[in-house]
Amino acid sequence: MSFPNHPDKYTDDPVMRPEDTLGVRRRFGRFPQVEPPEALIFCLKNGLPQHMRWKIPVRHVGRVLGDFYLVNRSHGRVAVLTSFGIGAPVIASLAEEMIAFGVRKFVILSWGGALQSDLDPGGIVVCDRAIRDEGVSHHYLPSQKYAQADAGLTGRIKETMREGNIACRTGTTWTTDAPYRETIGEVKKYRSEGVLTVEMETAALFALGGVRGVQTASVVIASDSLADLNWRRPVDIKAIDRSFMLAYSAIVDTLCKAVPGLGQ
Repeated sequence: MSFPNHPDKYTDDPVMRPEDTLGVRRRFGRFPQVEPPEALIFCLKNGLPQHMRWKIPVRHVGRVLGDFYLVNRSHGRVAVLTSFGIGAPVIASLAEEMIAFGVRKFVILSWGGALQSDLDPGGIVVCDRAIRDEGVSHHYLPSQKYAQADAGLTGRIKETMREGNIACRTGTTWTTDAPYRETIGEVKKYRSEGVLTVEMETAALFALGGVRGVQTASVVIASDSLADLNWRRPVDIKAIDRSFMLAYSAIVDTLCKAVPGLGQ
C-alpha cells in the first residue's frame, strides 16, 4: 500500500489528535478517573480478567469502548482492556488514546489461526514480527513487509514463560483486515516461509509503537487452523482456554516486573 498523492503522509501534522478525543471522553465522563498506568494489556478474550480474578485480582474502574481493569497487585500501574471489539483500526485508536493518557508498554493477547500443521489448538506464539497485510500500519510507516515487536519486552515475556515452564513458540504472525479473503495462495506462501499464525491486530500495534516510541508485544493463542488449506474450527476449547489463562498470567507477571518500583 502506498500514498502517491500524499508525499508528506508520514511527516505532516494530523488534523485530529488523540489528546483531543481523550479530553472529550473525560469531559463527558466516559474515561476512568484514575492515574495513568505504565502498562496495558489488550485482551481479546472477553471476560478473561473477570474469570481469572481468583488468581489475579482486578478492579473494574470504567469503560473505554470496553471494560477497563487495574491489576490489584500493580497498585494501578498495570491495566487490562477487554470487550472492545476486534481489528487493527480499533487497536490503533485505543492505543493512541492510551499513549496520550500516559501508557508506555502494550501487550496484545489474541486469538489466531494456525498456519503450521504442528501448531495445535492452544499453541502459544510470542510474535517477534508481523506481516503488514492490513491498512492501519501503512498510515504510520512507509510500506514494507514486516512490523517489528519491541525486542526487550518480547524477550521478557518469553523469559517469564520459560521460568513458568509454559511451552511457547516465537515467530512471525500475518496480520490481515479481511479473514474471508485469506487465499490458498497466500496461506501456501506464508506457510512455506514459516509464518505461524494469522490474526487481525498485531502489525498495527507494532507499527504504531515504533512511531510513538512505546514498547509493544503480542501473544497469539492458536485456535482455528488453515494449515491444510481448509478452515478447521477449534476443536479443543479446553486447551485454548488453558493457554489463554497461562499466557495472561505470564504477561501480567512480566509487566509487573517491568514497571519501575514493582519489579524484583
